[in-house]
Amino acid sequence: MAGEPAWRAIIPEAERRIYERAGFGHKGGLGKRPAVVIIDVQYRTVGLEPAPIEVAMQTYPTACGDAGWRAVEAISRILAAARPRGVPVLYPYVAPKEAYDSGRLGAKVPTILSIDAKGYEFVAEVAPRTGDILVPKKHPSAFFGTPMASYLIDLGVDTLLVTGCTTSGCVRSTVTDAFAYNFKVAVVEDAVYDRSTTSHLVNLFDMSSKYADVMDSDSVVAYLSSLPEVRA
Repeated sequence: MAGEPAWRAIIPEAERRIYERAGFGHKGGLGKRPAVVIIDVQYRTVGLEPAPIEVAMQTYPTACGDAGWRAVEAISRILAAARPRGVPVLYPYVAPKEAYDSGRLGAKVPTILSIDAKGYEFVAEVAPRTGDILVPKKHPSAFFGTPMASYLIDLGVDTLLVTGCTTSGCVRSTVTDAFAYNFKVAVVEDAVYDRSTTSHLVNLFDMSSKYADVMDSDSVVAYLSSLPEVRA
């Protein structure tokens, strides 16, 4: 990640020093067989068009507004580098929920049960293409109760480039599970988003300390560009 980590503005120096003394934060590195993971980039999480979060929430209360749309731009650049190289692209996403399978989320976030069909559509700028892998999920982690790990093993993937939302929720849950499965993990800082800047930065700091390399999209595009292109 170029420059100073964004979380330095809110994580006190004394606390950062404790983590460093404890040995956290070393780079895990990237492998040779990456996959791009795009989590929950649906209109319900960004809004129908770029707008401040409180405006976007007037359509979808769960929308993150401009933060989500900035991430969409970064994801689009990553896909432009990944697709010509045959890098697998996986889309874990929340499928529409009925009352019978709302689980604990229905009680904690009841607004998710009132989202219309458009809200569950993938954002057009980064929508799946033929050959991409859709992973419908009912819970935060892309791995819980899904064939995600099976797909990645079958593809020979060793590295996950994680994008999407929210940084503190489904992204974090997916990252910790990927770490537990011994995948190398990169969280793309400007391609993940949250409705809370504080929660976003704290979780980037914590994932960088323990579970993943946090990188910007320019660095990820450079990494992908170093891979050979696949002939049509």
